[in-house]
Amino acid sequence: MSNMRKLERSDLLALEAYAAQRQDFRRVALAHKRTRTVHLGEHLTMLFEDRLTVQAQVQEMLRIERIFEASGIQDELDAYNPLIPDGDNLKATVLIEYTDPRQRALELARLHGIERALFAQVDGHPRAATFADEDLDRSDADKTSAVHFLRFQFDPAAIAALRAGAGLAFGVDDARMPLRVVASAALREALLADFA
Repeated sequence: MSNMRKLERSDLLALEAYAAQRQDFRRVALAHKRTRTVHLGEHLTMLFEDRLTVQAQVQEMLRIERIFEASGIQDELDAYNPLIPDGDNLKATVLIEYTDPRQRALELARLHGIERALFAQVDGHPRAATFADEDLDRSDADKTSAVHFLRFQFDPAAIAALRAGAGLAFGVDDARMPLRVVASAALREALLADFA
């Protein structure tokens, strides 16, 4: 089964079946998410989405909202399927995290537009093109959102280099929060599966 194939209703567990398997399913999904997470500094986290992370999110939404009608299930699939990589990109949920509500409000105002400064780069290649919040604008005129969805679009040469062992880095190219992290071997290996 392709890691990039979009989810269909037949891929999902019915509410009753999910309730019976939820504990085991969530344990597997959380362990999987840990292998696909990078912390850029103290306050910024990127979770790289794939078919399993999206299925976990959809299953939880169906459970929480008690959605069992076909149209409601399809609405959730339509909302979350765009987060599954397409074979030539990585897709990430980005969280800007501050525990204190007052500090969070100040930082989200200070970091307005920061989502457009995030980058992904394969060693020896130009940075991947970054697209933030393609589904809807999550920031307003005064502040950024605490959650963003990013797509990093890689060219074929960068993907080939990554497959051949080139390093991969992520970061923020902005003086307000300059960050750069080299992907661990485990993260790099997990993300290789996102390229067809």
